[in-house]
Amino acid sequence: MQFKYIHIGSEIHQRVKEYGVDIDRICKFFKCEIEDVENIYRAESIDTNSLLRWSKLLGYDFFRIYSQHLILYSPQGHSKNSASDQKQNSPQFRKNIYTKELIDFILELIESGEKTKQQIINEYKIPKTTLYKWTSKYKK
Repeated sequence: MQFKYIHIGSEIHQRVKEYGVDIDRICKFFKCEIEDVENIYRAESIDTNSLLRWSKLLGYDFFRIYSQHLILYSPQGHSKNSASDQKQNSPQFRKNIYTKELIDFILELIESGEKTKQQIINEYKIPKTTLYKWTSKYKK
C-alpha cells in the first residue's frame, strides 16, 4: 500500500475484489446503479459519509489509510502559544499509534534498501528505539 499518494477508489475496488462482494449487493446497499459504483472506483477521493458506508459494507477502516498518511507525512505538532493554552473543544488524538500496515511499510522500505534506518528516523520522525524494536520483533 502506498501511504503517500492515496487513491481511495482503487483501494475500495481492491477490497471489493479481495472479498468477492457482488456488485448487486453494493448497488442495493448504496441504492445506486452499477455506473455509480464504477465511478467510485475511479475517484481519487470521496465524501466522508460515503467512505464511512464503504467501511461498514466492507468491514475495513478506510479512514485509517489517511491516518497513516498523517503519521508519516504531517509536520510536527505546533509549538505552545497562548491560543493552545486555552481549553480546546476538539478531541485530541495521539499521533504515535502505529498500525501493523504502517510497520510493515516502514520495514519493507528498510529491507528493500530504499531507505536506511537513519533516513526513516529523520524523515518520518519515528523514534530510534521504536524502529529497532520493530526490526527485532517483526524480522522476516
